[in-house]
Amino acid sequence: MLQSDVRVLGIEPHFLAGKARTPLKFGSVIVEESTFLHVRARVETRSGRVADGWGAIFLSDMWSWPSPVVSHEQRDAAMRAVATDFCALVAGTPGYHHPIDLWMSLEDDLHRTIRAVGERMSLAEAMPRLCGLNAVSSIDAALHDAFAIANGIGVYDGYSADFMPYDLSTYLGPAFAGRYPADFLQPRYRPEVPVFHLVGGLDKLRRSEIDASDPQDGIPVSLDDWVERDGLTCLKIKLLGTDLAWDIERTIEVVRVAQEVHQRLGTGKADDLQISMDTNEQCPDPQYVLDYLHTLRERDPAAYRVLLYVEQPTERDLQSHRWNMRPVAALKPAIIDESLTGPADYDLARELGWSGVGLKTCKGQSGALLVLCRAIAEGVPYTIQDLTNPGLSLIHAVGFAARCNALNGVEANVHQFFPALSVPEEAVHPRIFQRRDGVLKTDTLGSTGFGYRVNEIDRPIFRGGQS
Repeated sequence: MLQSDVRVLGIEPHFLAGKARTPLKFGSVIVEESTFLHVRARVETRSGRVADGWGAIFLSDMWSWPSPVVSHEQRDAAMRAVATDFCALVAGTPGYHHPIDLWMSLEDDLHRTIRAVGERMSLAEAMPRLCGLNAVSSIDAALHDAFAIANGIGVYDGYSADFMPYDLSTYLGPAFAGRYPADFLQPRYRPEVPVFHLVGGLDKLRRSEIDASDPQDGIPVSLDDWVERDGLTCLKIKLLGTDLAWDIERTIEVVRVAQEVHQRLGTGKADDLQISMDTNEQCPDPQYVLDYLHTLRERDPAAYRVLLYVEQPTERDLQSHRWNMRPVAALKPAIIDESLTGPADYDLARELGWSGVGLKTCKGQSGALLVLCRAIAEGVPYTIQDLTNPGLSLIHAVGFAARCNALNGVEANVHQFFPALSVPEEAVHPRIFQRRDGVLKTDTLGSTGFGYRVNEIDRPIFRGGQS
């Protein structure tokens, strides 16, 4: 029993409709709008200290639940319902807990909530676990934030024996006896984090391609302008996975455009370029990935050299074909993303030869921490990926990335697709929402909770108003 443990006094969801500045194409979908969820959690410590904490995330059914039989509108409504119902359930959970212990105790309740919503809405297909995790992840974040604020500490300072009643062996097995998440984290935020810019399937690469249909708002549209303005050296390329010739040409052209900009500006960064490729599961099998890698190496050795890793090239259901990914991993690290929803997925991925894991705060802070600890302990490479995180969700993700050493930084693409959603937070954290010299800077993060500094952010819901 620790005095720092908290009980939940209340949880409230706030939904906000977000419209994309330009369409985001990944895999087989195009995103033009998305629901942005804020969650406020109020907690009390055993000693009677009360605090509010916040979490936020996009409810991205397009990513977490692609379905041919359930419409986007139905999926979005189901995610809202799961989030709302789970808020009520967590608010009614008795006792005092550390947020990780509380969250892990609610696994079965999440499954029941997902099933209940599906039955109530008569959905033609069950909501996947990944979608459920996405729907409730901001609740988990809000609890971590509230716990830390109630105890007057930063979130990442609350993961040691001083604040956790149980060590990692409770969730990760006897090999982790006597070890805590703090043992695997950086002791403080790194001052800056390299940022990955997303090159979507519909994105224009050169200024000459821009026409009257593109935004005229002073924000870059084409890749060359983005690279010039933000000093980008890390690019995540969304590919088709179904057209090898197009994927090869797109990769080579993206690398060429970025290098040309740096050479023209004389930045000295042309040789620092790094890319990743992501088909969002569209490759039919590992052989397609091998053909892509071998062809890219033959056609453009320089482009192949700067390819850092490949992300989730094949289907998320690892059991369906049990593809052997070792031949791919022998060439470039193969990172799972959509496949990773729990410890069993991690174990199977490693068995099948996947190199490492993509961590996303949109699957939950507690789960991401546990996977992070295991990956570091086992020497498995990991990345910090995005969900086009606006506002608080980007602050959260950047802070997470700054407390560990992922494969070269953090992905952040809200600057491209939903910049208007982050205007209030940008005023307080300009160097997180303005990418310069290819990095995001953490110097504005506060000392308690996730460092949001919500009291300084001019968003009505932080003062009891509407979203």
